[in-house]
Amino acid sequence: MDHLKYAGADAATQRRVLVELIEGDATLMAFLTGLNELGLPDPLLGSGAIYNMVWNALTGRPRHRGIKDADLVYFDPSDRSYEAEDRVIRRAQAYFSESPIPVEVRNQARVHLWFPEKFGLVYPMLNCSADMLLYFATKTHAVAARIERGEIVIFAPFGLDDLFSFRLTPNPVLRNRATHEGKAARSMALWPELRLEPWPD
Repeated sequence: MDHLKYAGADAATQRRVLVELIEGDATLMAFLTGLNELGLPDPLLGSGAIYNMVWNALTGRPRHRGIKDADLVYFDPSDRSYEAEDRVIRRAQAYFSESPIPVEVRNQARVHLWFPEKFGLVYPMLNCSADMLLYFATKTHAVAARIERGEIVIFAPFGLDDLFSFRLTPNPVLRNRATHEGKAARSMALWPELRLEPWPD
């Protein structure tokens, strides 16, 4: 199996392939459909559940191998309290209680409130859910999706070539080298086809 067959392909082809892979995964489709049914504002299925599934599909491994959870995010600046977010978390966890992949739910409108204390880094106030992708430690991970008017829409501010090239490219916008390298080590143990790009000096 040629796991790099879409590396270097044009952007439209890579997006089409990603949409087809997501459509072929009943669990990910259930997450996307469920996000809309829950009525969350600006919803996205983000990151690991998508890129790990792609690497599994392209290397012939079980689709959900290595997926710890599914990141379900929304953006609600009208109430940035933990209590409001916790109510949404509990509602989403109940909705997806029978999913084979556990869910992690976050209101991206309040990440800047807790991120500095947890990670020791200043984090900007975001304007929408997709803004989160700009601050991931690894550009390769910056991919998300949702359903709009019946179609899967892909969000990937750095493109998809790193993903399809099995290349872990750093994003030094925040000083989170440890996150980039730590996540890379875990991923490379599961997908040895991956190649780590060094953090820039």
